[in-house]
Amino acid sequence: MIKVASYNMRKSIGTDRRRRPERTLEVLLEVDADVIALQEADRRFGAREAVLTQSLLAEHSPWKPVQFGMRARSMGWHGNALLVRKEAEILGCAALHLPTLEPRGAVMADLRIQGQKLRVLGMHLDLSGLWRRRQAHAILTQLADLPPMPTVMMGDLNEWSAERGCLRDFAQHFAFAATGKSFHARRPMARLDRIMASPELAFGDAGVHHSLAARTASDHLPVWAEVRHR
Repeated sequence: MIKVASYNMRKSIGTDRRRRPERTLEVLLEVDADVIALQEADRRFGAREAVLTQSLLAEHSPWKPVQFGMRARSMGWHGNALLVRKEAEILGCAALHLPTLEPRGAVMADLRIQGQKLRVLGMHLDLSGLWRRRQAHAILTQLADLPPMPTVMMGDLNEWSAERGCLRDFAQHFAFAATGKSFHARRPMARLDRIMASPELAFGDAGVHHSLAARTASDHLPVWAEVRHR
C-alpha cells in the first residue's frame, strides 16, 4: 500500500490566527503519508515564499518537495505543492494552468515509489461552480494527452454538493476514496477535500485525520487514503 494525503494548510495560519509552520509539520508527521498534496502552501503576496522552508523539511521531515521551477521562493504553483518521501524517485513533473478568474492551478508529478510508478496530481479548485467544472475539464483533457499511468488526484475541490458539479465530471474517470468531512476543522460539516484514483488502482483504508494539532493548525483537516496497484 502507498499512503497518500491532501491538506489545505492555509499558509500555516491556524484557527487561533497564528502562523506556525512547525505545527503544520507536526500534523503532517502525524499523518505520515508517502505522498502529500498541499494547498495554500505559499504566502499570498510578494514573492509568495514557501511557508514550509527547505531547511525545515530537510532537517525535520522524511519528505522533499517536488520542484516545479515556477517561482524562485515558492514551493509549488499558485499554492499547490507536492511532498514525497526522500527516497522516492521523481520521474517528471509539471505545473498545470487552469481556466480561472482568480489565481488557480494544479501540479503533477510522475513518481517511482516502493518500486511502483504513480502519477500524482494536486489541485485547489475555484469557489465558483461554473469555473470548477471548467477546471475539471481542463485537468481531464491534459491528463488524456499524456501516456497512461496509474493516477491519484487530490486536493481542495471546494465542492459542497455530494455528487454534482465537478464531482460528476471526475467520477466518469476516477473513483473517490471514502474519506469524510474535513471542513471546518473544529466542526467538520463538508467534504471539500477529496482523493481520487484511476481504475488501475484500488483503495484500502481512508479517512480524515483528527488530532488536537490538526484541529488548530488550519481550517481544513487532512484527508488520507491507502492505494495499491490492481
